[in-house]
Amino acid sequence: MKKLFVSVALATLALGAAAQQKLVPAQSEIAFTSKQMGVPVDGKFKKFDAQVAFDPKKPETAKIAFTVDLASVSFGSSETESEVAKPDWFNTKAFPQATFQSTTVKATGPGKYEVAGKLTIKGASQNIVVPVALAQAGGTTTATGGFVLKRLDFRIGDGDWKDTSMVANEVNVKLKFALTGVAPL
Repeated sequence: MKKLFVSVALATLALGAAAQQKLVPAQSEIAFTSKQMGVPVDGKFKKFDAQVAFDPKKPETAKIAFTVDLASVSFGSSETESEVAKPDWFNTKAFPQATFQSTTVKATGPGKYEVAGKLTIKGASQNIVVPVALAQAGGTTTATGGFVLKRLDFRIGDGDWKDTSMVANEVNVKLKFALTGVAPL
C-alpha cells in the first residue's frame, strides 16, 4: 500500500511540474498581413485560446495547442468581415475554428525555440514550423513568433479568389501569447 501511495504522490508531483500555463488574452494577439492587389491588408482575430504545458528546461516534453474563432476576424471593416465568413473564404458556418497542435518543440538558442505541428483550417491540415522567442517580465512570459501561411493550401479564397494576382497566396501570421505559470528561463 505504501508503494502505491508513493507512486501516486510522485505521479501527482510530475503532473504538477508540467502543469499548464494560463493564457492572458488581453496581452495576447494573433494578427496577420495579406496583400490585395499588392497593398498590405492587416487583420487580427479577437477570440482564441491556447493550452500550453511548457518547461523551458525540457522543451521536448511541451504540449502546445490553440484554437481560433474564425468568425472573430477583424479588419476594421464590417463589409470585409462578413465577406470572409462566406464559403469561398473561411466558411465559418461549416468550419468555425482553426486549430493548431504541436508535434515537437526544440530549443534553438537561449530563449528561442522551434514549434512544429499541424495547423488545420477549413478541414485542410498542413505541417508548419513556427520559430518562437520567449521573454519574461514579472510573472508573465511572452512568446512571440510568426510564419507564412499559403492560403490556397487551406482553401481560403476559393472560386474567383484563387487568382493570386488579386489576393496574394502568402499571408504573414504573427503570434504573441502572454502566459502565466512558466518556469524561469
